[in-house]
Amino acid sequence: MSTFEKFVDGLDFGEGPRWHDGRLWYSDFFQHRVYAVSSDGERETILDLGDEQPSGLGWLPDGSLLVVGMTRRQVLRATADGDLSIHADLSEVATWHCNDMVVDARGNAYVGNFGFDLENRASPASADLALVRADGSVEVAAEGLGFPNGSVITPDGSTLIVGETMGQCYTAFTIGDDGSLSERRTWAEVPGTAPDGCSLDDDGAIWFANAAAPEVVRVAEGGEILERRATPQSAFACILGGEDGRTLFVLTSPGFTADSAGSAAGAIWTTRVDSPGTGLP
Repeated sequence: MSTFEKFVDGLDFGEGPRWHDGRLWYSDFFQHRVYAVSSDGERETILDLGDEQPSGLGWLPDGSLLVVGMTRRQVLRATADGDLSIHADLSEVATWHCNDMVVDARGNAYVGNFGFDLENRASPASADLALVRADGSVEVAAEGLGFPNGSVITPDGSTLIVGETMGQCYTAFTIGDDGSLSERRTWAEVPGTAPDGCSLDDDGAIWFANAAAPEVVRVAEGGEILERRATPQSAFACILGGEDGRTLFVLTSPGFTADSAGSAAGAIWTTRVDSPGTGLP
C-alpha cells in the first residue's frame, strides 16, 4: 500500500477538490460549505450554503467562484466580497441532483448530474451534460451519458474528457470555439470501476477516485491501468496540486449517503506522484 498522510479530517463528505491560489478548495455535501485549506492544514470556510449541498467548483475569468448547488440544480456565483447569486438554472437539463463541474479558461462550465435517484436505488438512467456559458445561459452539451461526473480539460483547451460513473469509462469531446462539443469518442474503458472525481497529469494520464473500491487509479488513454493505490477509506474525489503539482489530494468518506451527515468521519489524504497535474480543473 502506498503511503498516504492525513491532510485534514472532520469531513462529512468531501467533493470537488481544486488546487487554486496556493490552497486546496473543496465542497462538503452535508456540512453545506465550501472550504479552502492552506498547505499547513489551516482550514477556512469560504461559503455556507445553508440547506443546499455544494459540489463542483470552478472560477470565471473575473475571479468569481462558481459552485454547483446540487438539489436545486443550479450553478451559484460568489464574488470576492462574498455576494452570492444564481448564475444558471439547470432544471431543464438535469434529471436529478447536479454534481461535478469543470470550468474552462473562457468561463464555460460543463456540469454533470446523477440522472436518477441514486441514494434511493431508483433504476439507473442516462443523463445529459449541461453547458453553462459565462453569461449564465444553459444548453445541452452532450446527451445520454452514464452519470457524467469528474471531468478534465486538456492544457490546450481543445478536449473535454468526462468520467461516466455508471458507464465505467471516460468519454472525450472536441471543444469548439463556441464551447460546444463534437467528435464524441471513447477515451478509456475502465470496467469494474466507478470513476468519480479525477485529475489529469502531465503525461496525459488521469488519476481518478474509484467510488466502487477504496482506491485511486491512474489510467492512460486507451484504457491501460498504470497504477492503483489503496486508500484508507472509500475514495470519491482527487486532485493534483501542491507547490510542484505532484501531490495527489484524495477525499475519502465511509459512505456517500446522507447517513454521513454530521459524522465528521471523512478526511483528505495526500500521496506523492511522479507526474504533475495539468489542464483543468
